[in-house]
Amino acid sequence: MNITTETFFRSEELAREQVNLPAPLINRCLLLLNHSPTRNVFIPVRTMQYQAVIDSDEIIFVDNQGYAVQGGKGGRLIVLAWQVALHGPRDSLTEPVPIEVAYYGPERHETHRRLVTELPKAINIYEARLKENNDTGKTASILPFQT
Repeated sequence: MNITTETFFRSEELAREQVNLPAPLINRCLLLLNHSPTRNVFIPVRTMQYQAVIDSDEIIFVDNQGYAVQGGKGGRLIVLAWQVALHGPRDSLTEPVPIEVAYYGPERHETHRRLVTELPKAINIYEARLKENNDTGKTASILPFQT
């Protein structure tokens, strides 16, 4: 298997809020992560020009158009993150899952709400492509970004 590593920068957090995500969305993310040959799953959310990166601690969203270089390393800036322990204990597989949304850019509530709608659609496309061919594995490296 060919494994690629992508780099992402985490800027200073501008806001944070607690919300609930639908259990079916979190369940699908967990299944994808459990079946991934690496510790990350990369899902393009083309309708928003974003990329979702799922790992066991959070789901980050990066703008595909944004790119930065710092300390000789280049990568995309994280716009927002859904911080949820996907492997943490849960009382129910059907109840909404409490998470914290960390905002790193000017995008706020509307972006988060739109991602709740668009990510399941993007997962459908991703899963269809997985059935067609084996996806190459990718890993993520998240670094602090000094502004």
